Amino acid sequence: MKEYDQQEYDEIAALFYDCYSTGLVGDVQFYIEEARQADTPVLEIGCGTGRILIPMAEAGCAVVGLDQAPAMLALTRQKLAATSPETQERVELIEGDMRDFALGKRFALITIPYRAFLHLTTPRDQRRALTCMRKHLTDNGRLVFNIFDPNIEMIASHLGLQGSCLQKDSEFIHPRNGNRVVVWTTRQYDMDRQVLEQDTIFEELDDAGHVISKTYRPLRLRYIYRHEMRYLLELCGFKVEELYGDFRRRPFRYGQEQIWVARRA
Repeated sequence: MKEYDQQEYDEIAALFYDCYSTGLVGDVQFYIEEARQADTPVLEIGCGTGRILIPMAEAGCAVVGLDQAPAMLALTRQKLAATSPETQERVELIEGDMRDFALGKRFALITIPYRAFLHLTTPRDQRRALTCMRKHLTDNGRLVFNIFDPNIEMIASHLGLQGSCLQKDSEFIHPRNGNRVVVWTTRQYDMDRQVLEQDTIFEELDDAGHVISKTYRPLRLRYIYRHEMRYLLELCGFKVEELYGDFRRRPFRYGQEQIWVARRA
């Protein structure tokens, strides 16, 4: 298996994505505010199903969305078709790998919302991606992104046998047929590689409560400590301007979200 080639978001996973991955409080408005400060267009990496990209375009910002999952981009196109012609004209979607892309233009702002950077599961891939992003920034361009802050207590609670236990995560209504879908997860942490391996199972139930389909999807993320992230940014030619702890721009504290604002050095 190639690094960062996990095909985590096929058609079914993409279809269910908006039902159980609803984002973080205030993240959409935060990224819209950042986009409004920049000269458009904005490059959004890991745009997924357009949860942030489409509101950004509706707010008047031109945005280029890059994602390596065709199924996610297909859903974004479906959503865009329901928006105004003006909104649609502000959006360009590109299938691509955040480690290695060449768009032939530079941007005043690049964003990586909703922890998408953590899909890069090796330091080498992280450096490749940041170097590629830097090349696509204008001389004074900014990189804005968020990742979760590793919580040692939570990681410790998942080590050993407890980490392999299947636990109910959530449930939702199937977006196409109205059936109930129950989400189960199990997590393991590789402390040496700083990798979270999560298996997600979607059980679709009929009216009698019988399981009529079961879908399994793996997810691998490499979590990053804040000092490590700062040094990584500096190594790749960025100057850190801000580190927030939430989308209200309050100072960072341990265990909160790492919300980085960095400028091309």
